[in-house]
Amino acid sequence: MRYFLITGCAGFIGYHLAELILNKDKKTKIVGLDNINTYYDIKIKKSRLAELKNYKNFIFKKGDISNYEFLINIFKKYKFEKVFNLAAQAGVRMSIINKKPYYDSNILGFYNIINICSNFNVKHLLYASSSSVYGDSKKFPLKESMETNKNISFYASTKKINELIAYNYSYVHNIKTTGLRIFTAYGPYGRPDMAIFKIIDSIVNDKVMTIYDKGKGYRDFTYVGDTVKAIYELSKINKKNNKFEIYNIASGKCVNLNKIILILENLIGKKLQRKYEHKNIGDVNKTHGSNKKLKKIIKIDFTKLHLGLNNYLKWYLKYYKIKI
Repeated sequence: MRYFLITGCAGFIGYHLAELILNKDKKTKIVGLDNINTYYDIKIKKSRLAELKNYKNFIFKKGDISNYEFLINIFKKYKFEKVFNLAAQAGVRMSIINKKPYYDSNILGFYNIINICSNFNVKHLLYASSSSVYGDSKKFPLKESMETNKNISFYASTKKINELIAYNYSYVHNIKTTGLRIFTAYGPYGRPDMAIFKIIDSIVNDKVMTIYDKGKGYRDFTYVGDTVKAIYELSKINKKNNKFEIYNIASGKCVNLNKIILILENLIGKKLQRKYEHKNIGDVNKTHGSNKKLKKIIKIDFTKLHLGLNNYLKWYLKYYKIKI
C-alpha cells in the first residue's frame, strides 16, 4: 500500500481529486489534510469530507499547513510517494483587503510543504498555481511560456512566488515539481463564493445578484472533473529529466458571464434578477488558456460548457432538495 497526501481535501478541487484517486487506485491510501477555515460556508466543506470518509482508504487529519510541526508529524507517520498541495487561501478580491491569510497559507504554508517534501524524499510534488499569474494580459491564448510578472492581485503574487520557490527546489534540491495553473473550475460541490454558484442560487431563489462590469468579463471555465483528471494524469508522468514543469489546466475556450447567465436561465426556466456594479480592482478582463502543452503529454477531452453547467445545476437541486 502506498500513501499520497492531498492538502485542502475538503476544498472544491481537493475533494474531487481525492474521490477520483480513491475510485481509480485501490492500492493507494489518501491522507487528506484541511483546516476547514470559514472563508465560505463550512457546511459544504463538511459535506465533501463526509463523502470522502465513506472510503476505507481515506484518512483525514485536521490542521493547517502553516504549522510546521503538525506537518512534520504527519510526514513521519506516513511515507508519502506523492503530495498534492491544493490547500490555499482562495479569493482574488479578499486578498486586496486582508493579505495576512494569503501569506500564512499560500507562502509560508507552501514553503513548509515543499521543504518537508524535500527532506522526506517525496518523489513528486504537484501544487495549485493559478491562471491569475498571467495578470491582465492582452495577448491570448495564455501560454505557459508567457511573462507572469505583472500580477494585479496579492493572491496572484502568492501563486507566482510558489512557482519561483518550486523552481529553486527542483534544481537545487532535486525534487520533481509540477505547477498547475488552474483556470476557473466549476461543477458539483462548487464554491458558494464563485459566480456560477451565485447565479444558480439567485435564479432558483429569486434573489437579486450583483453583476460586475456588466458581465463582460471573459473566463476560461473548466469543468472540475476535467481539472482533476488532468492533475491525476500529470501525477503519473515520471520523466526523470523534467524536474520542474508548469501546465495550464484549461478548457481552451472562454465565454463571458452573460453567456453563462443565459444558459442557466434557459436550463432553469427563469430570469436572473440583477444589479450592476463597476469592475472590481484585481479582476482581470479575460482568461483564455492554451492547453496545447497539456494535451501533448496526456489524453483529455474537455466537457462542453452546456453539459457541465447542467451537471452543476442537477447537483445543486439535489443537494439543496429543490424542485423546479
